[in-house]
Amino acid sequence: MPDENIYDKIIDIAKRRGFFWPSYEIYGGQAGFYDIGPYGTVLKRKIIELWRELFIKGNQDTVVEVETPIIGPSIVYEASGHVENFTDPIVRCNSCGRIFRADHLIEEKLNMDAEGIGINELNNIIKEKGLRCPVCNGELGEVKTFNLLFKTQIGPYEGNVGYIRPELAQGIFVAFKRIHESLRNKLPIGIAQVGKVGRNEISPRQGMIRLRDFTIMEMEYFFNPNKNECPNVEKYYNETLNILPYTYKENKKGFITVTVKEAIERNFVINPCMAYWMVIGKLLLLKIGVPETNMYFLEKGPKERAHYSSQTFDHMVKTSRWGWIEVAGYAYRGDYDLSRHKKYSNADIEVFEAYEEPVVMKVKKVLLDKAYAGKNFKSKAFEFMKKVEELDPDYVIREINEKGKINIDGIDVPKEALIIIEKEEKVAGRKFIPHVIEPSFGTDRLLYVLLEYAYREVDGRIVLSFPRYLSPVDAVVLPLIEDDEKLINKSKQLYSYLASEGFNVLYDDNGSIGKRYARADEIGIPVAFTIDYQTLEDNTVTMRDRDTWKQVRVSISETANVLKKFIYNSADLRELGKEVETKG
Repeated sequence: MPDENIYDKIIDIAKRRGFFWPSYEIYGGQAGFYDIGPYGTVLKRKIIELWRELFIKGNQDTVVEVETPIIGPSIVYEASGHVENFTDPIVRCNSCGRIFRADHLIEEKLNMDAEGIGINELNNIIKEKGLRCPVCNGELGEVKTFNLLFKTQIGPYEGNVGYIRPELAQGIFVAFKRIHESLRNKLPIGIAQVGKVGRNEISPRQGMIRLRDFTIMEMEYFFNPNKNECPNVEKYYNETLNILPYTYKENKKGFITVTVKEAIERNFVINPCMAYWMVIGKLLLLKIGVPETNMYFLEKGPKERAHYSSQTFDHMVKTSRWGWIEVAGYAYRGDYDLSRHKKYSNADIEVFEAYEEPVVMKVKKVLLDKAYAGKNFKSKAFEFMKKVEELDPDYVIREINEKGKINIDGIDVPKEALIIIEKEEKVAGRKFIPHVIEPSFGTDRLLYVLLEYAYREVDGRIVLSFPRYLSPVDAVVLPLIEDDEKLINKSKQLYSYLASEGFNVLYDDNGSIGKRYARADEIGIPVAFTIDYQTLEDNTVTMRDRDTWKQVRVSISETANVLKKFIYNSADLRELGKEVETKG
């Protein structure tokens, strides 16, 4: 990646060559929304498949993939804490009425880090420093919170509120018990998902970096918190991680490079699995083309973390326009989400861990008074008594202390009708709520990063040097002369052959051969096969390398085989055919 600011050039070529562009352009556009074009869609799909390869297939003994709805009922996001906590601070200009994100405004004007600062302190900074509207220089009002959830209505009934998911996690959490049971109750288990999410950002101004509608790749990794273990982590012990712990950030120190083993032993990570998934994320970025020197893991401070997190690392990547940007987050969510959903739904979300030998211990039980049950539930008395016995005693105690009653199937049962006893029992195991580590990637940000790190300029021409296996097109087939019927027919035969072999191929006979090479380079096509007059004599074609502009001559019958070796086995062009003189 060049050091110069190439952002505008990336945006230009993304629009011209069909990678991405602002949505709703004919109506003037809408900030925070982007269309992904034909070639961008292929790149995005390949990024997702690469993520699946590393996070799911590479860990298929513990990781599975699911799909859950985009819209969820209000109760889900009340339980998750998003209705209350998923907010950003905003401030309105009293003169022109424009709204700004308060912490970003302070950061831009005062060159200070304002992330995680509370509303009162933000207000004080704006007043003490005399900050004014950056558009009209008007006076700024009071800082308030703005909820980033997109609100909707489910069905025709008013009041049946729903929200577009701001993350994929909650669909996984509410379905955890079902998924866990279907996988024979094993732990650890990673549940992965790819999908669209919506966040009603206040003022998205960074193109593909900050969107209101975007795709993420997320996994919730559930494990027993009493077992400080992580499958497969040992084989990555010697892999390195660039980490900036929060304490180092406070002391104005830069990131340090440690091995995975050192990160665990020096307690930089709260759990070994944090380091494991961070190194898998590093490998993903390396395969996308980001060198290790241009990425690091930034630990967030207590005020900077999301409401559900006990530890968070942002995966930072260096870019030309925006500097260091976050492309992924690794959050230790503990038992926050499952505990909240257990409380709000009264569902049994715990998992069972068997002891090696049964132990005798005192256990609490909740019973329903028989006389009360018979009088109030008659023929269903036994069924209702059984339901009460299955309740979590701690939940019942908490409810009756707070409310003087519990609610079962919509029926209030008063405190006086409940009996809580304690007795000795042989216990075969214990129930607990698993803890969770969440690696989450912004796919659209990775798409932009991929383009920026692939961008090169050679002799005044643009070349997108994608890793070959990520290129949106595998090869282009070109007749040397655009209007020679024999060359065109032979070219179309080769095009059809490669397509039938499963390759994504383009055919281009429009313009001079030099212009067609330049078009292919701008799309990032790693190989160009050119049909010339020698082809008509000996059935060979030239095979051109996008990155070196070198060419070799290969037999048409070998084109599929050499293309596969070149793209997927990183073969050197000179190994695949006889080198020929080229002019670019």
